[in-house]
Amino acid sequence: MDGCIVSALWCFIPLLVLIHLLCFIFADADFTLLWASVLGHRPETKLKGLVVWVTGASSGIGEELAYQLAKCGSRLVLSARREDELNRVKRHCLDSSDLQDEDILVLPLDLLERISHEEKTKAAIQYFGHIDILINNGGRSQRSLCMETSVDVYRALMELNFLGTVSMTKQVLPHMTQRGSGSIVTVSSVVGLAGAPLATGYSASKHALQGFFNSLRTELTDYPNILISTVCPGPVQSQIVHNAFTEELDKPVATAGNQEHKMPASRCVSLMMVGIANGVKEMWIAQQPFLLFYYAWQYTPTFAWFITNMLGRKRVQNFKAGLDADSAYFTKPKTS
Repeated sequence: MDGCIVSALWCFIPLLVLIHLLCFIFADADFTLLWASVLGHRPETKLKGLVVWVTGASSGIGEELAYQLAKCGSRLVLSARREDELNRVKRHCLDSSDLQDEDILVLPLDLLERISHEEKTKAAIQYFGHIDILINNGGRSQRSLCMETSVDVYRALMELNFLGTVSMTKQVLPHMTQRGSGSIVTVSSVVGLAGAPLATGYSASKHALQGFFNSLRTELTDYPNILISTVCPGPVQSQIVHNAFTEELDKPVATAGNQEHKMPASRCVSLMMVGIANGVKEMWIAQQPFLLFYYAWQYTPTFAWFITNMLGRKRVQNFKAGLDADSAYFTKPKTS
């Protein structure tokens, strides 16, 4: 009898490994998040009626967050610099959900104007009475080589992506600790976990966010109902490349390139919503082969360095040849 059980286990374990391997090949998120999407709470149930403040809500991931949160019945505070774009997003939210006009507050905000963040937070709390979730999504990317990039660009990236996010968090967090509950969700990046060429400043700002929120989470152990969550997306279809910093502050990106190979923003946000609803502390969201890099960096860093150096070299070569940085992994460099 015991021999039968052992034999069954020896058959079951390889089968389980095979199933996980097959799932991983087609996965676009870490296993914790994918299991939550199958067995966890539904966002439309957990997030309905909650007050959610989204920064960077005028385009990209932030805009898609507004649409999906509205469909879940969340009440929204939409913030970004461009008020006209925020009003456009609000109209679309109202047209595609059961929310009423008073359920969405448009609150223009500049992450660089940190002196205004206290006033903006008070305005949001006064309007709805409280804030259940803050989603730190605002920020800019980078497309330039380190040796060609002005120090002013590095300063701007840290001021915007890191200090702007820290400032917003410090304004909202005391409100949440006073209530004893809340969620602070921050959109980081795959380059917040591992470096990438052409994004030295952007990667540094995202690494800083990872370190800050991982440390903050440990400081809040007396508040078990406050979630500190970081989201690490890979390449996503959005306007982030169009708005990226280059080697000089006021120099635009020459070409944004083809975005077809990237994950749709709707899928990325759908997974984020699952993670928020289920209290996932860190979310890895990316299509293959990028998801493999997350796991390689986590469990086999020596192998990850080899792959990163090989692909990084190709990325730089393509960038110098005038090809889009993100699509460089899928295209051959130009030859003269």
